Amino acid sequence: MKRRAIVYIRQSSPGQVIHNQESQRRQYGLAEHARQLGFQQVEIIDEDLGRSGSGQVERPGFQHLVAEVCTGQVGAVLCIEASRLARNGRDWHHLIELCGLVRAIVIDPDGVYDPGILNDRLLLGLKGTMSEFELNLLRQRSLEAIRQKARRGELQFRLPIGFRWAPNGKVEIDPDRRVQEAVHLVFTKMVELGSARQVLLWFRGEKTDLPALVLDVPGHDVVWKLPVYNTIWHMLRNPMYAGANAFGKTESRTKVLNGRARKSEGHFKSRDTWMVLIHDHHPGYISWEQFERNQAMLSDNAHMKSRMEPKAGRGGRSLLAGLLRCRRCGRMLHVAYSGTHGEAPRYHCRGAQINHGTDWCISFGGLKPDRDVAAQILKAVEGNAIEAALEVAARAAEQQSQRHRALSLELEQARYEARLAARRYEAVDPDNRLVAGELEARWNAALSTVGEVEQRLRNNELPANASRIPDKETLCSLAQDLPAVWNSAATDMRLKQRIVRILIEEIIADVDDAASEIVLLIHWTGGRHSELRMKKNLTGRHSRCTDLETVEVLRRMSGRFPDDQIAATLNRLGLKTETGNTWNEGRVRSVRSYHELPACNAALAPRQTVTLEQASERLGISHKVIRRLIESNKIPATQVVPWAPWEIPIEAIESADVVLEVARAKRRPRKLTAVNGPSMPMFAEIGEDTGSGSRGMAARRPETDG
Repeated sequence: MKRRAIVYIRQSSPGQVIHNQESQRRQYGLAEHARQLGFQQVEIIDEDLGRSGSGQVERPGFQHLVAEVCTGQVGAVLCIEASRLARNGRDWHHLIELCGLVRAIVIDPDGVYDPGILNDRLLLGLKGTMSEFELNLLRQRSLEAIRQKARRGELQFRLPIGFRWAPNGKVEIDPDRRVQEAVHLVFTKMVELGSARQVLLWFRGEKTDLPALVLDVPGHDVVWKLPVYNTIWHMLRNPMYAGANAFGKTESRTKVLNGRARKSEGHFKSRDTWMVLIHDHHPGYISWEQFERNQAMLSDNAHMKSRMEPKAGRGGRSLLAGLLRCRRCGRMLHVAYSGTHGEAPRYHCRGAQINHGTDWCISFGGLKPDRDVAAQILKAVEGNAIEAALEVAARAAEQQSQRHRALSLELEQARYEARLAARRYEAVDPDNRLVAGELEARWNAALSTVGEVEQRLRNNELPANASRIPDKETLCSLAQDLPAVWNSAATDMRLKQRIVRILIEEIIADVDDAASEIVLLIHWTGGRHSELRMKKNLTGRHSRCTDLETVEVLRRMSGRFPDDQIAATLNRLGLKTETGNTWNEGRVRSVRSYHELPACNAALAPRQTVTLEQASERLGISHKVIRRLIESNKIPATQVVPWAPWEIPIEAIESADVVLEVARAKRRPRKLTAVNGPSMPMFAEIGEDTGSGSRGMAARRPETDG
């Protein structure tokens, strides 16, 4: 009696703690019973309220009890029954053994037991065994009854938002139209955006509330609030919305930690291991096929969990991220971004370096592969461009309509709340200012909510003269120029990535080091394969660098010819700028300045040569005559590069031989041929033109002898 008495109190679940109040009173009443027995010091341990005694969850209260018994300062342990102390043999027998060692007694409403006496210890052992058997028996019976009812599809449980139990025990869609529209909007946005996170961002960006269940609050079963990620994710993962009744989707797992069993619940199982799956069990919001597509998108979006599979498009600046596989090692390629604004993607295979410390397999810039694969995609879908544009118009109109309906239903609900608050305010006695003041404040808050929703509805409505949805004629004309739409900065990269992943399963990438080419083997969805090869940028160069051939032409012509003549020569050679444009004087000047090449300045260094045009003017004959004399080597002339202006020495055109040839050309008779004119016959002169014009053929009126 000089030692302390400990009263141990436990209930198995939070529900029992809330609802089973009589059991709590009986257990707390043991403290008074201990005092009546003569104990002066009584301690209550109730840290394990709401914790199971099966031994699979942590019980700090029981550990506290065991520690106090070990000190030898405890004279008695009081409990309402053996099952309160433990529901498993390990904890029960361990406690009984410790009590026997320190000579502490065990007291329950049935009697007093001394574990140090053999017969009492035997009786306590039987009580613990029966408590453990009782727990397992009750669990077995209840679980089997639940399974049988679930297999028939009659098991009632808490339904997700958007459903309710009908009086006949069937599942039906919630009759609240606002709830229905909100649930439909979640699945519509999933189809449109392809990501649970993007759906969440849309709802929060548009400030569109979703319904949520409220538990243990009488009269308030649904509240409206902005969603969180888990709300969207669980809605998309729940097969109830596809009209299916599923049971046994999760499981409990037990691990041994520090010598004790620890149980955790809520672990998702694969669908083939679900206990019950009944299709078409009740009306759904989406079809089962759409549910399957949503699960596939969610699985593809998990980039850190899908190991060696192609990844879904989640935005970003690279078109092929998550689709490229290394031909050498089979790993998926990573993407990194460089450039001033991080706009230049680069693909590289670094899986071997991360896992094994070896070198990278391949690495190449992403601008050319993205551009060439996009060209293949546009070529594949160009026949369906108009149909796709019309489908986009229909979807845009439907999205606008859904948004308008959701706001209209929200406004109707807000107005109902305002009318209800007004009726409550009018029903109260005006003299009761404490109540009337509170009801008036609630009425004002409801009216404020109505005003906010009305403003959002007005903002959502489009002006009659400013429709954001183009008509069919505009879309058809826009579809004719599909590449411009695809390459527009306003086009969402996420949408383009999803289009690519619809048409392409994956792309096998390699680098041909000998040819310095990037090799892409495209695996199309239909089963066909096609190979793309593109030139790889040299080390230290990028796609916007002027090619070496063009730079060499500039280097040879700079300082000798004006920039406009250099541009004309480059265009005749078929050379383009780094962006695929033709050359002009300004572009030549820019590249020449970048490479620090000299400009042509005839005033500083008089030229000793003339061009073909200048020679034609000096000699008074046509270009064709000059060109024929050059081809016959009678006039020495050179070109820096093919198609460049001819360079003719001045002393050459002033030589006696050249002057004689020019005189002969001027004396050569001209042939005239008749050309039918609108009013009278005309004659065209065939042969060399002795005039100073630049054309070798001239139309003249015939000259006659009289």
